[in-house]
Amino acid sequence: MELLLYLVLGCAAGTLAGLFGVGGGIIIVPVLVLSFTAMGVSPEVLTHLAVGTSLATIIFTSINSILEHHRKGAVLWPVFAWMTLGILLGAALGSATAAAIQGPLLQKIIGVFAIVIAIQMVFELKPKAGREVPGKPGLTLAGVVIGWASAIFGIGGGSLTVPFLTWRSVPMQKAVATSAACGLPIAIFSALSFIWLGWHRPELPEWSLGFVYLPALLGIAIPSMFFARFGARLAHKLSPRLLKRLFALLLFSVGLSFLV
Repeated sequence: MELLLYLVLGCAAGTLAGLFGVGGGIIIVPVLVLSFTAMGVSPEVLTHLAVGTSLATIIFTSINSILEHHRKGAVLWPVFAWMTLGILLGAALGSATAAAIQGPLLQKIIGVFAIVIAIQMVFELKPKAGREVPGKPGLTLAGVVIGWASAIFGIGGGSLTVPFLTWRSVPMQKAVATSAACGLPIAIFSALSFIWLGWHRPELPEWSLGFVYLPALLGIAIPSMFFARFGARLAHKLSPRLLKRLFALLLFSVGLSFLV
């Protein structure tokens, strides 16, 4: 039954990622929190376990996306390279920050983030392009901030990287593609940090690799890699505005449930 839940979650996360262009982490983390609660995992570690597992799944789901964007020549690799320097530091700092926060408080922080993203999607709040792409120090600093926040929330950073790049006058298609590329180092280094930080925690369930729960990782990652393409195709057939509002309603409900 547990494996079936993870497979369904992987299908849903991949589909939603393809539909809305956001990392599946924003959906994976809340569902894993509920799943681990039902399993009886200690409240002290279950949120961290959900975040770490989510980041590990993003490693697999982002690879297909990067290859597809690269084939279309949409990834700005020089921007990616300098942002990644900052992402490596930010991901490590974010993982350490999350590990230092008590589980219930971390849930509330993630809940607030989900509500903020829901509001952004409903009202289609986007920064207006008005500035050029910053130099190497500016890109590295942006990478630190994005990597730090992404590690705390268990996401690939798309909801932060895309607005930043569009604000800096990068065309949307290239912003999405470059954001997808940046999601891979965020996921890799954040997941490795969560593995290390949770390595000796006795409260973790069997089959945990630090703060990564292996059955959930495999159950979610495998189907999500295939369903991301399905979601992308589906996005061209349905009303984007209606889909965004339905997804925003789901995020708002999830965020509210975490807060109350």
